[in-house]
Amino acid sequence: MNEKAPPKRFALLDRDGTILVDKVYLSDPGEIEFAPGAIEGLRLLRDAGFSLVLITNQSGIARGLFDAATLEQIHARLQCLLAADGLRLEAIYYCPHAPDDHCDCRKPAPGMVRSAMRDLGFGPNEAVLIGDGVADMEAAAAAGVRGIRIAPAGSSGVEGAAADFLEAARRTCAPFAEQNGGDFACT
Repeated sequence: MNEKAPPKRFALLDRDGTILVDKVYLSDPGEIEFAPGAIEGLRLLRDAGFSLVLITNQSGIARGLFDAATLEQIHARLQCLLAADGLRLEAIYYCPHAPDDHCDCRKPAPGMVRSAMRDLGFGPNEAVLIGDGVADMEAAAAAGVRGIRIAPAGSSGVEGAAADFLEAARRTCAPFAEQNGGDFACT
């Protein structure tokens, strides 16, 4: 029996305000705090066949608030915390530049999304970008990737946004389930 392997899917994840509580320039690995629904949503995505990829602007480096070594420590601790829940990030992409640097990697530019596609070998139709900001949605659109925005209840001017990461994860896997005849659950 020759079964065809399901296509690889990628969930491109913003960090602060999306999977982590936004601490405004998180610079201490000990202050990592998962956002509501993050662990459950990440499990849902993993179980639905998504590889998890972090895509995050980190202008705190350019602003002198922390250095690249500190960011690496934060991401190493994040990976350890995720591993304790049976999760892992396949890759981490970050932009260290300030908004005025006009680089191609800082969201809303699509550079990090395109780098992930190139490095990990997937196209726009196999990916979804989940984030909490307009820049995340603009980066997704610029790269041709579906975007799902998170905006907690009470946020004004964000019609149709997911209330938390778990809701965003459910919305993420639903279209892929439909394309594949409902091969996996999104609940």
